[in-house]
Amino acid sequence: MHDEVDEIVAAWRRERPDLDVEPLQVLSRISRLAAVLDVRRADAFVGHGLQAHEFDVLSVLRRSGEPFERTAGALATLTHVTTGTMTSRLDRLVARGFVTRRPDPGDGRIVRVRLSDVGREHVDAAFAALLRSEQQLLATLDATQSTELAASLRSLLRAAKL
Repeated sequence: MHDEVDEIVAAWRRERPDLDVEPLQVLSRISRLAAVLDVRRADAFVGHGLQAHEFDVLSVLRRSGEPFERTAGALATLTHVTTGTMTSRLDRLVARGFVTRRPDPGDGRIVRVRLSDVGREHVDAAFAALLRSEQQLLATLDATQSTELAASLRSLLRAAKL
């Protein structure tokens, strides 16, 4: 069973036989799969009134457990954005009633962000839709393949972060 990456690899091997193009076998497929996942995720989120970056913030809060609260700084760190970007995102989420903000009682310089009931409903529904979409995609793999792929991708991700 061939795909477009096989064609790309074959063409590069023909045109540049002096280069080892084997990394394309894996990484070009990961790149294409990432694009597919971005579309599927956006569809799952939009269907529940969220954009991907909003889901990121709400899901960090949701995963944190009761009372579903973090500092704004922690949210910025955990979603890999600047504090300025996080402030902008929080402004919009507060305006939509998805989160509340308040000063930390022990240190007024710190802002605490809490997931609202409305925000929780939206993030829970979007997450369920996301899982349904991703389960459909992974249904092409058996349990062993899925476990092996997860382990291999974990290794690649760790190596990429060194």
